[in-house]
Order: sequence, then structure tokens, then C-alpha cells
Amino acid sequence: MSNTFRIGVLGSGKGSNFVAIADAVAAGKIPAEIAVVLSDVEDAGILVHARERKLPAQFIAPGKFRTKLDEDAERVFVAALHNAKVDLVVLAGFMRVLKGDFLRAFEGRIVNIHPSLLPCFPGLQSWKQALDHGVKVAGCTVHFVDAGVDAGPIIGQQAVPVLDNDTPESLHQRIHAAEHDLYPKCVAALARKEISVVGRRVMWKKS
Repeated sequence: MSNTFRIGVLGSGKGSNFVAIADAVAAGKIPAEIAVVLSDVEDAGILVHARERKLPAQFIAPGKFRTKLDEDAERVFVAALHNAKVDLVVLAGFMRVLKGDFLRAFEGRIVNIHPSLLPCFPGLQSWKQALDHGVKVAGCTVHFVDAGVDAGPIIGQQAVPVLDNDTPESLHQRIHAAEHDLYPKCVAALARKEISVVGRRVMWKKS
């Protein structure tokens, strides 16, 4: 039986963070394999990227709610991840809030990336929130997922300076580039078991 670290990826959109992680896996920078890619959007770009890479990719209908999975959909998502024997669930632009049963099924094994330096600017359009508040430094955060909104223990962060002539679009684009650098590094550290959590503090082992 293979002892390879197995990743399940959930996404709703174009899948640029998935591409960054998949490329890092293919290059040997993440010691893992992508076991399954799941989406709540039938024509999502992330599924196209997964299929181009010959990775298992599946659309699962999300059910009747707009911002979360209904109970039936949640069970199907959890079953698909269990069937793929994933060690880690990576959210890559998954636009639905995960609730109790899903979180319990993979407790301490779900990670997300958020386009701000948390705990500042949780929620939607955080790059626009940063500009509206006049901050000089924005960025992105990889964190464990818990029942709060963008509130789980922080794994890693990368700063992005806010330029005087930035628009929401230009700042968002540079934050995206930082995400594509930070997320694979954090997933690699998790795959190598270089990360431990003490309370709400995430500790990286010294290499």
C-alpha cells in the first residue's frame, strides 16, 4: 500500500491556485499526489485543468443553498474525499462555507488561502477592503479551516505592498501572484509533516 501523502482539492472557479499546487507536485516540490479534484460548479475551470492533467475530477451538485452545501451534497463530498483516502483537503477558490459534519470529518486537515493578512479583512473582496481602509501592506494567508469565517489557525502569510496607483484589480492580481508562491510552500510543509499546532499557534519545524 502506498504511503504517499494524498491531497483532495475543492474549487469553484478558474483554479489558478490549484494549477500552482499541481505544478509544484509535478515538479517534486510537494511530496504528495493529488488524489481527487471536486467542484460545485459543473463547468469550473479547475475541473478542466484537472482533466488536462489526467487527475480524477468530479462535479458534485451543491444542492439548494447559495453559500453552503446542503446535507445531501455535503455527504457526497465527504464520501468522495474518503473514497480517495485524502490526508489533506485543500480549498482553492471554493465558494461555499463548510459546516459542522464536513469539518468534523476532516478536523485539522482542511486548509484555505485568503487574499488578506488575516485577521484583517476576512470575508469577500478583502483586497478592496484593504484599499478602502488605506493600508500600505496587503497580502495573503494560508490557514486551517474551522467553523469561523477565515478564522482558523494561521499557517503562513506573504505580504504585498499597496502601491499609490493601485486599483482593486491591480492589487488583486499581485496578491494572486503571492498566493501562487505561498500556497504550494505551505502544502509542501504539511505533506512533509513539518507543521504542528499548539492551541492556535502553528509551529514550523526547523529544516
